[in-house]
Amino acid sequence: MKRGWRGIVFLLVAAVCGPLLFSGISSAAGPGSEEKIFQSGAILTVAESKRLIGKAVAQMPIVKNALANGMVIIIKGTTNAYVAEEITGKKADHAAFVTGRIEPEKGTKNLPEVKAVNHVILEKGKIVDISLGEAAKKLKAGDVVIKGANALDYRNKMAAVNILHPEGGTTGITMPMIVARKVHLVIPVGLEKVVAGDVAELTLKTREPVQLLPPSSGKSMNRFPGHLVPSQWLITGEIVTELEAIKILTGATAFQCSAGGVSGAEGGVWLVFRGSRDQVKKALELTGSIQGERPYSE
Repeated sequence: MKRGWRGIVFLLVAAVCGPLLFSGISSAAGPGSEEKIFQSGAILTVAESKRLIGKAVAQMPIVKNALANGMVIIIKGTTNAYVAEEITGKKADHAAFVTGRIEPEKGTKNLPEVKAVNHVILEKGKIVDISLGEAAKKLKAGDVVIKGANALDYRNKMAAVNILHPEGGTTGITMPMIVARKVHLVIPVGLEKVVAGDVAELTLKTREPVQLLPPSSGKSMNRFPGHLVPSQWLITGEIVTELEAIKILTGATAFQCSAGGVSGAEGGVWLVFRGSRDQVKKALELTGSIQGERPYSE
């Protein structure tokens, strides 16, 4: 008897819900039921990617809010030189905006030695002349610190910063305040910084006290030679790569289909955009407007 009732209930449910279900499927798949998706793409050099990311960070709601009502700290770095330019509207001295750096150990065109500039610190949108340490002490909830990274684990949305300063450098100055005071950490970082493996594991490895063995060929001319293995500081926050930048600025979805290149595209990315006709058109216009950006060191 119970089985009979179950069968009757099943048939009633199928009779009522079946047509509704299939009509929903057919309407979703029918012509004109969904906006048509378009795709296109663009190849960006490292410098072009940095410019794109800089433009996107300047348009983030949390950054705009902090510029209007609180504090924004832009810590020096290569990508942040572009961020600073987009936020302040002023040209930055790229060579002076570098702290640590990775350069060819036998290169012939390293960055010139120039007089250092201050980190960019803004209170209610105006640049203030105070030290990074002083600014960090004034941070409060809702403020923004913008800091780049040396290694990116995109899958797990984590990044790491190389640490060679015995007191942790700019990361050591700001991270305790960022965490304790609920400050937004924005991490502008290009896909060129993606590393193999889990960044959390890499940070543990770099902190192991293994004895260094310098090369036997004599003193390196590089300011930061490769045998001086850094420690790494794991950071999490609002990661902004080229992919997030396209979404922020155009509404299109982006993914990376290739990496690297030649003729100046070394370290570059091939991006694919998808979305409505207008979104993809905006992405093409945007990337077209930044293509031709001069290399960082020029």
